[in-house]
Amino acid sequence: MFRKILESIMPASKMVKMFTLKMESDLPIVEIADKVEAACAAHNFALLQSYNYHQIVESKGFPIKRKTYIYDICQAKAASMMLTSNPEFSVFMPCTLTLYEENGKTIISTMNMEIMLKAVKNDKALFSEASNLFNSFKTMMKGLAI
Repeated sequence: MFRKILESIMPASKMVKMFTLKMESDLPIVEIADKVEAACAAHNFALLQSYNYHQIVESKGFPIKRKTYIYDICQAKAASMMLTSNPEFSVFMPCTLTLYEENGKTIISTMNMEIMLKAVKNDKALFSEASNLFNSFKTMMKGLAI
């Protein structure tokens, strides 16, 4: 019932904006993509996997007109704490960073974790660790943008 109420007052496009964090950059997407691995290391994140998604879907017969890179990124301590107390959060893990082209800009995007963090606010240690992770993630994104 709550879902229907929410959908009636908030269109899907607004929900997507609410659940994502986007930053724009004037740098070419390839230049930013070349910096991701070093940025992860500098912010104590493990880069688990990277995908040149535009190439993947093109190889399946579905070319797209924009370059799109997707990165699976993890911080083991925060992941361990989250999965220990909230295994249902596994669907939001690992953290995903995306780069794509839009209107002549490079977009650097991730899930807006602020909403999800409210769900663990009562676990002070987890909330602190996850908040620090998200703040580091945002700092890393800002660094990639310049």
